[in-house]
Amino acid sequence: MTLAISTTLRASFEEAVEMTRKALAQQGFGVLTEIDVKATLKAKLDEDMEDYLILGACNPALAHRAVDVDRQIGLLLPCNVVVRSDPKRDGVVIVDAMDPQIMVQVADQPGLREVADDAAVRLHAAIDALSLSSPKE
Repeated sequence: MTLAISTTLRASFEEAVEMTRKALAQQGFGVLTEIDVKATLKAKLDEDMEDYLILGACNPALAHRAVDVDRQIGLLLPCNVVVRSDPKRDGVVIVDAMDPQIMVQVADQPGLREVADDAAVRLHAAIDALSLSSPKE
């Protein structure tokens, strides 16, 4: 099982976050939540780590279709997209989007596969756009 649709970028962390937001928006995804894991771990545990941001991306039309199929599918929404600095390579940022096919594997309901397929196409397009906009590592 693949968890993520991924790419690596040569960009600053801030540039990668902005590029990711734009690529998601072009595919109809808004960012509903943002979790700064680095800041949270520092504040709560006094632990240091590389830049690591979780964006909770949502395409309202796809979310509506998924919730219509199975009300509990909200447990797997929104689609998480992680933007993280590579701790082993300076100037390299990794962007991982959750593979929507995981929804189908967890809750195999009739009609859910089509929603996951549509979401996967859009997330692949967003990640592909990132790959084209920055030199890959």
